[in-house]
Amino acid sequence: MTVLVVTNDFPPRQGGIETFVRSLCDELPDVVVYTSREPGDTAYDATLPFPVIRDRTSTLLPTARATRRAVQLMHEYDADRVLFGAAAPLGLMGPALRRAGARRIVAMTHGHETWWAGVPGVRRALRRIGDAADALTTVSAWCAEQIAPALSPAAVRRMHRLTPGVDTKRFHPGCGGEQIRKGLGLDGVPVVACVSRLIRRKGQDTLIRAWPSVRQEVPDAALLLVGGGPDREYLEELAASVGVADAVVFTGAVPWAEIPPYVDAADVFAMPCRTRRFGLEPEALGIVTLEASAAGKPVVVGDSGGAADTVRHGTTGYLVDPYNPAAVGVRIVELLTNAQHGVALGAAGRKWVEDEWSWRRTGSTLRELLGV
Repeated sequence: MTVLVVTNDFPPRQGGIETFVRSLCDELPDVVVYTSREPGDTAYDATLPFPVIRDRTSTLLPTARATRRAVQLMHEYDADRVLFGAAAPLGLMGPALRRAGARRIVAMTHGHETWWAGVPGVRRALRRIGDAADALTTVSAWCAEQIAPALSPAAVRRMHRLTPGVDTKRFHPGCGGEQIRKGLGLDGVPVVACVSRLIRRKGQDTLIRAWPSVRQEVPDAALLLVGGGPDREYLEELAASVGVADAVVFTGAVPWAEIPPYVDAADVFAMPCRTRRFGLEPEALGIVTLEASAAGKPVVVGDSGGAADTVRHGTTGYLVDPYNPAAVGVRIVELLTNAQHGVALGAAGRKWVEDEWSWRRTGSTLRELLGV
């Protein structure tokens, strides 16, 4: 039973959804991927144990041409199961793929479908996607609450939670952080790390605004911003303007395979993510927070969308107001000045991830939904 995965979110493009979809492919017994073009894709695809067919475009859309190609691939690879890596808009191909012989169709939702649910025109499209799928998955309880009102009652009954798993063999205490600290000149320095693309929603600017107050209490504390993105120049200028340029270290983009040691380099992981654009741009989940917990780090996370699902407040870390730099700073100082407390939160986080956020559990859920 071959599964055709239809998605725009696939490496070498970097991001949480891309990592999620790629990892799910390893949980399926037989898979073929239909996705969009991306710089470096030929070399990347050559490393994979399954076929990847790239569309000629950089963004795969549910056009008649792309739908015909998906149907051709179903026949060519004898695929009778379909997984849409992101329900909107590619899930609109669902009825055509059903007619072509798809026995089970699963459409995954992440975060952007939540604004589809609130906009009249595309809301109807989301309803059609839900009606065409045998299962519509959500990454968090918050996402499910936002999407459900746009769906038919029958589609709501077919909603299931499907969360990313965490590879606790890659993310664990001592997975290379010491070498990263030495390489960056941070050996022996209290380090708070944020691992994410440099975009406004992730809240790196909130951390920089909090840093003067953090340094008043912990004078040598360093802020490590891991990742690339369009906001780097803005963040560098902000750090200079508030007088902490010497305390903020930018790594630039880091390949996904090399991320664990950067997480391990931190004493505290912090990502005060926030909801932007009048509620249309939330944080759907935030798998990197769970990866930090797996590495035994206490976490400080912004209260946005489904991000609350990634922390047990007071047990594995803290949920904070992402629009309040002072409050964020207070939690960071608390963790940096009470190492024993931070270690306890990190240990609790590690156990929680091992117990409830495994890829084994995620893969089992997906295979059940697809009937493979």
